[in-house]
Amino acid sequence: MKLQALELRRIKLSLVAPFETSFGVQTERDVLLLKAITDAGVGWGECVAGEEPLYSSEYVDAACDVLLKHLLPRLLDRELEASEVATVLRPVHGHNMAKAAIEMALLDAELRSRGESFGHFFGAVRTQVDCGVSVGIHATVPELLKTVGGYLDQGYRRIKLKIEPGWDIEPVGAMRERIGDAVPLQVDANTAYTLSGADDLAKLDPYDLLLIEQPLPEDQVLAHAKLARLVRTPICLDESITSAQAAADAIELGACRIINIKPGRVGGYLEARRIHDVCAAHKVPVWMGGMLETGVGRAGNVAMAAMPQFTLPGDTSASDRYYHRDITAPFVLKDGRLAVPAGPGLGVTVDEEYVESITHWSGTLGRAGVS
Repeated sequence: MKLQALELRRIKLSLVAPFETSFGVQTERDVLLLKAITDAGVGWGECVAGEEPLYSSEYVDAACDVLLKHLLPRLLDRELEASEVATVLRPVHGHNMAKAAIEMALLDAELRSRGESFGHFFGAVRTQVDCGVSVGIHATVPELLKTVGGYLDQGYRRIKLKIEPGWDIEPVGAMRERIGDAVPLQVDANTAYTLSGADDLAKLDPYDLLLIEQPLPEDQVLAHAKLARLVRTPICLDESITSAQAAADAIELGACRIINIKPGRVGGYLEARRIHDVCAAHKVPVWMGGMLETGVGRAGNVAMAAMPQFTLPGDTSASDRYYHRDITAPFVLKDGRLAVPAGPGLGVTVDEEYVESITHWSGTLGRAGVS
């Protein structure tokens, strides 16, 4: 397959409701979409980098820059398969989210050309996946309970609460009292705590949580191993897991008992599959994280979440959890699950007319350069 040109588009999508984490409050997404034009057909990718370098060092302006100047020129007019993208781009350090978007677009084109779905390619064992929902920090506990009540009414099968020091014990206790043992409950700290605060995290143990996600900064893997010996609740790593090697090291150190997989964070779906396989070999459960993706990214995530080791509900929420209107046909929750797309490639069709109407920047890299 030869990459002939690649279109980049940045679109603005407002969120249904503000989403607050320990990083800050988000009210809209500035989404970078990629459309790969190859001699085998067209494929789509989505870059999950945010507007600011808060979740990671990557952000959407930088992703555009590195794509146009350093990544795409290495691939243009070159015969290759999607599986070779990571090797070709290895000389460029970092920028996993930008690299993942390219690989995704080329993999979509490749699979579409041979009529194979993402689910089939990644060995999906389910036609539907259980869905959880991630709930941001609220101003008050009653407001939180009201929001979660709405999600429970919709049928979500797991609740994840964002926490930070000062917003942890009270909301978790209130939520456990509200839902009882009927629905699994977990929390996500997004690196907001320190090892010296282990006693505070241990106070969450009585609430029988599925896991505490990424309580400490991402580079403190050894500190997570120490924390895991001080709390009963399983530690799950997110930001710390950037590759299959990082996953293997964290498991060997005892830094986590569960791993959150985000394809964009680790450089693409193919590296995400390697992480899945490492975890399967060590009998470590995994689940699919979320980065407020549109229907493009959600399609790939739902397909991968149907793999065998994804035994916990992920953040693969329905489209209307985030957007009034998606750029593909919406993913709709049914009995707490989303259907795995069965069509070729990602199995979704991008509404290009709508995308054009919400595009605020675009660029094309081809034989003549950037236009």
